[in-house]
Amino acid sequence: MKFAHMADCHVGSWRDPKLKNLSIQAFSKAIQICIDNKVDFILIAGDLFNNALPGIDILKVVVKELNSLKEKYIPVYIIPGSHDYSPSGKTMIDVFEEAGLVKNVFKGHISDNKLFLHFTKDNKTGVKITGVLGRRGTLEKKYYEALDIESLEKESGKKIFMFHSAITELMPKEFSNVESTPISTLPKGFEYYAGGHIHIIRHESLDNYKNIAYAGPLFPASFSELEKLGNGGFYIYNDGKITREDINLKNTLIINIDANHKTPEEVNTAILTEIKGKELINTIVLIRIYGTLSAGKISDIHFNEIFDRIYSQGAFYVMRNTSKLQTEEFEEIKIANDSIESIEDTIINEHLQQFNLFEKDKEREIIKNLMKVFESEKHEGEKVYEYDDRIKKMADKVLDL
Repeated sequence: MKFAHMADCHVGSWRDPKLKNLSIQAFSKAIQICIDNKVDFILIAGDLFNNALPGIDILKVVVKELNSLKEKYIPVYIIPGSHDYSPSGKTMIDVFEEAGLVKNVFKGHISDNKLFLHFTKDNKTGVKITGVLGRRGTLEKKYYEALDIESLEKESGKKIFMFHSAITELMPKEFSNVESTPISTLPKGFEYYAGGHIHIIRHESLDNYKNIAYAGPLFPASFSELEKLGNGGFYIYNDGKITREDINLKNTLIINIDANHKTPEEVNTAILTEIKGKELINTIVLIRIYGTLSAGKISDIHFNEIFDRIYSQGAFYVMRNTSKLQTEEFEEIKIANDSIESIEDTIINEHLQQFNLFEKDKEREIIKNLMKVFESEKHEGEKVYEYDDRIKKMADKVLDL
């Protein structure tokens, strides 16, 4: 049995066209690696796309790549992730499954308030695959609470479980504030546990739980992920042996500047010293500045000139982060350098239960779903009145009106 485990592809992430294109290229390269390695099948543990209704240009590439797998008789088993579902419950994964490009393994039935998952059997290897999807705000917890674990553990043969959730025992310290669920929530005795949602690269075996793996993103989705990971990748399992396939698209240069007791001019000089004489072709340059300036303002740092210099040396893209930079003269309002989703969660949790219209969990779910509705873009060819009407209907559905 030889298979690939991907997760958090986030095809189409990043607003900047250059970086968005890299996320698309990363997916295409991952598929080619799988074909070259002649894997039996591919697992995608959630968040194939960065949003539920991706643009036509992104869809064209993904459909082309999935179709190339279909022609090679390499099936793709998938679960939807927290970014794949719209608030109305729609996902492009349903369309792909109808077209025979993927198989959604989150299938089951409810009996006596218990969730009984069904297995999807891979025809070539005979392995049985099932799993639980992911939802924003860990709303998938209700599925695990209702899950009939006994029936899953009794199923004979080699089995794979897919999940898109944070597992407590595998969380690094920097993720200590992320809501998670214990490993005991998952059924025991499976051959492999293919995880997604948390953008870490980790492979562990615990008592009765063999090969629990987070494959990490196919391409980093934020400044801090580019710093930590540099590139994306995925796992290949080959008869018990697990190897890492890195996807190297661009080089990464990290410049860390401690601004304590420095003036803006000294910070300028420090950055220029770091890049002096460096070959930066095909390189993403990350500039993080932290500390307290001894004088002046952050705007006194000549970022435009610095960026021009870096680009003149052949850099592919330049990013800066000043979230931990302040001045002695005044303090700017700061937002923690977290993912957008984490920032949203923090703000929502701070303001819950001000009116007591709903239960706390229900209110959180409604707010998140309304946010997804209102960020929905106008479809190609859709008239303004059609767009307005669609948004209103989606909001009514969320509010159960």
